Amino acid sequence: MKFLPGLFFFSWFVAAQALAQKPAPTRVITYRNPVIAGDFADPSVIRVGNTYYAAGTSSEWGPAYPIYSSKDLVNWEYVGPVFAELPKWTMGSYWAPELFFRNGTFYVYYTARRKSDKQSVIGVASTKDIRKGFKDHGIIIEWTKEAIDAYVVEDKGKLFITWKAYGLDKDRGIELLGAELSPDGLKLAGKEFSLIKADPAGWEAGGAEGQAIFKRGNYWYMLYSGNACCGDRCDYQVGLARAEKLQGPWTKHTGNPVLFGDNFWKCPGHGTVVVTPDRRYFYLHHAYNGTDFTFAGRQGVLSELVWDETTHWPAFRYGKTPPAQAESPTGVGPVPQQTLNFSVNYERDTLRLPWVFDASLPKPKFDIRASALEIECENPAITGNFLGHTIKNGSYTFATEFVIKDTAFHNIILYGDAHNAIGYGAGQNRVELWQVKDGKRETLQKQEIPDKYKNIRLELQSRYGRFYTFSWAVKGQKIDSLTSPLQLEAPWLPRWDRAPRVGISITGPANQKSEFKAIEMKYE
Repeated sequence: MKFLPGLFFFSWFVAAQALAQKPAPTRVITYRNPVIAGDFADPSVIRVGNTYYAAGTSSEWGPAYPIYSSKDLVNWEYVGPVFAELPKWTMGSYWAPELFFRNGTFYVYYTARRKSDKQSVIGVASTKDIRKGFKDHGIIIEWTKEAIDAYVVEDKGKLFITWKAYGLDKDRGIELLGAELSPDGLKLAGKEFSLIKADPAGWEAGGAEGQAIFKRGNYWYMLYSGNACCGDRCDYQVGLARAEKLQGPWTKHTGNPVLFGDNFWKCPGHGTVVVTPDRRYFYLHHAYNGTDFTFAGRQGVLSELVWDETTHWPAFRYGKTPPAQAESPTGVGPVPQQTLNFSVNYERDTLRLPWVFDASLPKPKFDIRASALEIECENPAITGNFLGHTIKNGSYTFATEFVIKDTAFHNIILYGDAHNAIGYGAGQNRVELWQVKDGKRETLQKQEIPDKYKNIRLELQSRYGRFYTFSWAVKGQKIDSLTSPLQLEAPWLPRWDRAPRVGISITGPANQKSEFKAIEMKYE
């Protein structure tokens, strides 16, 4: 064949032009789960205008029910709690707050344990400004031995509330019930009706709960959770049902369960469906991270639903397990994890950290005064006046600096509850590593320190939320550990429906005050 240079050049030029005019592939922006890190179980999410709000279980911690806000469902900012002061009729089990917005008012329907009889019931509170906390209106539902997991929907201008019933009744199976609410949303106005019952022979043999109900087209849809929610033996999964009328009959999906765990995210469930302005459906739910597992708690995970327009059933976009990484709802990527870190020097900073405390004990009295965080030593618990931080990732370094006192101990604490904790404190010319297990305090190791040392730094390094190494230093000098690097494991800390918190306390004689000068948290 005769070679024609001109023809070759022309062919190359045409091909090059075609490539030049072909649009570049669109870059897909992704996020990684969790979108709300740390112990944030049973998340509820709503969209008001262009802002999303989410609230979650605080269990035995106060203040009750943390609230976050977001513009993209991926990056969330802490707003504050539903209740800065715990309702006086409650005593703990602050579970499953469900947000609802109507006519300029925010409502929250929440589960709490009643102080008078220790029974779990459902309360309601409201506010015009979600950033200023809620006004409690008291109990709205008490039902035989237990009523939990409220969820509210509006149907043809009427409000309806649904809840899990008979969870502690031995004579009948678990059932999801519904009833009409009064127009103001503050009390029941109709007789209860049944939604679905847990099938004792099916995948939800352990029960049904955490329902999220929404309407699309001619159907009402429900995502609900079943089996054991919590702890290292959990087997939580998610099922799907639908009905043409809210009152039913409801038909369960033949492919249930539609979401279950894997090695990345274990025991997913109990969440809420929210719809973006461009009509994408997202399920914000909780799951345990496969690495940190119960040591970091149930974290906020985002999974997308897509629709089969032939069958009119949804399915999870990335299969039947939560995605580790997924396409962003709005094309905005996640904020780097470094933003979870914090460092506060009270000699120059005024930042007030979102401390948590043990809801079963009197709220600690603390304030920032004289360039220090002062905590009053008035709590009779052996663990002292604990102020804690919700752990976002099981691998971290937590440290504090303080001025040593002669008769009191400043402590770093890993806190399960008032009867189960590990502490590392300095005072009275010594550093001590101690534990409280089943209410009994034991000194594990101690080391004398010279009287001249007053400005002390304590440090805790955690790996996977399981292995802990403690060390101390004189401020500005090389860190000195205990006799040898000491690594502890504390699987006995309570981890059923909550994860331990890390924080600080002061222990010792009453009427003393701490002098914490700095607090630091760095995640790896």
